Amino acid sequence: MPEEQNRTMRLEARIAPDVLAAVKRAAEIQGRSVSDFVVAAAQEAAHRTIADTQIVRLSLEDQRAFADAIINPPPPPPGLKQAAKAYRTLIKESR
Repeated sequence: MPEEQNRTMRLEARIAPDVLAAVKRAAEIQGRSVSDFVVAAAQEAAHRTIADTQIVRLSLEDQRAFADAIINPPPPPPGLKQAAKAYRTLIKESR
């Protein structure tokens, strides 16, 4: 299998006997080896964790507030105006 040819790294873990028994049982139920089961479960958890940090989930009320802020942005506060002016001055001087 091409997928097996890509497997070059080894991962070791120490787990409690009861956890290992549950993993073995789950692997048997899915008709997989323990190794395949653990790799698939770890990959699924990794993808879910990454997705959870990259996708912003908002309530309906928060979605409306976000859209409203984009469509009707509030005026910039004085500090932001000062920072923008300082930035423009800095950029002009660096050219």
